[in-house]
Amino acid sequence: MSDPQPLSAARASRPALQFDPERRSTVTASGAWQVQALAQPAALRDVQTLLRRLPGAGALEWDLSGITAMDHIGAQMLWNAWGRQRPARLALTPGQEEFFLRLERAGPLALPAVRTHPWFSITSLRRSALQFSSHVAGLVGLVGQLALDLLRFARHPLRGPWKEISANVYHIGFQALGITALVGILIGVVLSYLSAQQLHTFGGDIYLVNILGMSIIRELGPMLAAILVAGRSGSAITAQLGVMRVTEELDAMLVMGLPHGFRLIMPKVLALALVMPLLVVWTDAMALLGGMGAAQLQLGMSPSYFLQKLPNAVPIANYWIGLGKGVAFGSLIALVACHFGLRIKANTESLGQGTTSSVVTAITVVILADAVFAIVFNGVGYY
Repeated sequence: MSDPQPLSAARASRPALQFDPERRSTVTASGAWQVQALAQPAALRDVQTLLRRLPGAGALEWDLSGITAMDHIGAQMLWNAWGRQRPARLALTPGQEEFFLRLERAGPLALPAVRTHPWFSITSLRRSALQFSSHVAGLVGLVGQLALDLLRFARHPLRGPWKEISANVYHIGFQALGITALVGILIGVVLSYLSAQQLHTFGGDIYLVNILGMSIIRELGPMLAAILVAGRSGSAITAQLGVMRVTEELDAMLVMGLPHGFRLIMPKVLALALVMPLLVVWTDAMALLGGMGAAQLQLGMSPSYFLQKLPNAVPIANYWIGLGKGVAFGSLIALVACHFGLRIKANTESLGQGTTSSVVTAITVVILADAVFAIVFNGVGYY
């Protein structure tokens, strides 16, 4: 019988294995099986290669008495090579027994099974219904509190939050003039070009004023202004209230006896209800200006002819419908933004989710309200 052949360099500071190739039964481990020794790339690569070459490592006889030092990392490497179970023939020192007892008690690492839920179920439907009813109840309560605050403001106007209303008018209205003007002009240009191409085909160039006037003043102007304000100012209102929740300013206001509705909610609703009709008129004017310029370039229609035909093409009732939409849209955007802002919890994740939900819900509510206006005023504003 030949002498045992070493499978790795036998150095005391490095882990080593010795195996009898003829008997193919006994594996002798020596050296330091610790993280410091195994952290060396060459030593770790050699040990892993040797362990993979052993045929049926769990069925062999192992002698670990020659190991000078061992920690949990070295024991785990041998445990993995054995197939996560103790070999039938194993020689250990008393100090090494503790490592393998811990590994036996730990057992195999079992990851929890991921339960896949169907996208539609009774539980998910019930949860969605509860969330929807909670939001509706919160909005109804907010509207009731707003009515009480408006009554209090009407009784004592000198004690009202005039500074808060003025600040919201400036931030929501004046600072939104630029973006609403830009979008209004571009929409007017696009609508004028598209309509002019079709009308010119059928010789109906003179009806471009009717199409632009009715579509912009009655529908597009209020809708564009509302969507821009919902994305710009609605998100800002929700984020402001959310930050006040995170920094505990809302709780401090309650401790000081300052109601949220009278100082925070009512000024924003009043400011938006006042500003939105003005933004609607501004957006209408910019969109008509852009359409007028495009009509002159595309069809050669002079601005004087455009302005002369516009009052006859659009009845005055459409202007009042557009202004009424502005008041309704502004109030709804403010209520939705304040509702989601007050529901934000004191963490940054809830702040981001609440702001996103506020913008999406506000735009959806505006579109639904516009559909209601279209149904209610179906026969109004036409010759």
